[in-house]
Amino acid sequence: MSEVRATSGERLLIDLNADLGEGFGAWRMTDDAALLDVVTSANVACGFHAGDPRTMRRVCELAAARDVRIGAHVGYRDLAGFGRRDLDVDRDELRDEVTYQIGALAGIARSCGTRVSYVKAHGALYNRAARDEVHGSALIDGILAFAKELPVLSLPGSVVLQLAAEAGLPTVTEAFPDRGYTADGALAPRSVPGSVLHDVAEVSARAVRMARDGEVVAVTGEVVRLAARSLCLHGDTPGAVALAIGTREALRGAGAALEAFA
Repeated sequence: MSEVRATSGERLLIDLNADLGEGFGAWRMTDDAALLDVVTSANVACGFHAGDPRTMRRVCELAAARDVRIGAHVGYRDLAGFGRRDLDVDRDELRDEVTYQIGALAGIARSCGTRVSYVKAHGALYNRAARDEVHGSALIDGILAFAKELPVLSLPGSVVLQLAAEAGLPTVTEAFPDRGYTADGALAPRSVPGSVLHDVAEVSARAVRMARDGEVVAVTGEVVRLAARSLCLHGDTPGAVALAIGTREALRGAGAALEAFA
């Protein structure tokens, strides 16, 4: 199937997504209600890197009331590391864990009158699947075991999107205004200076450049070409709500229409 792109005719369409539901029990890391008033798609943690049944239900209820699309934000089984540690999980085990996470969120979403509309990997799994065929194929097979039509959201040119397209799944490219990039188009490690951005004006300007011009400046100064139908803001970043509001208004001011891809 063809890749979903940023433009339709002369109209610039962009989806704004955020990672939500990333708390656990009494701990809450994201202002889900405020962010759901801004974004068009919500990547909901499915219990492995963060989230629990009650948190998933709360986010699904809020998203359904706002007509925000829900995506399964699947990750490694790594609550202690917030899913940001690169784990050498057995391929078949990872496949089944992906199916399990999608199914868990899908059941709760259905009970809230909505559904899972796409899948996006989280953290270390996201980065690993973008370059590693073994974990990328485990992710795709885990999705296919649940449904044959769920779009997959990832970096332009990533291994996992190539595998998804070969398997007949819709692919959606995304970019990250609040994250630094390397010269080859990958996300800069969080240990690198400039890898996580907090300034509203800077993040908003980067979002407009990504959506309108299809490019971003890497942490080392190179201009990197990318084509993104969706832009992601991290819900656990300090000041995430202000970043989301500033980004939304900047995109609208540049003539972009915010619209979910799914």
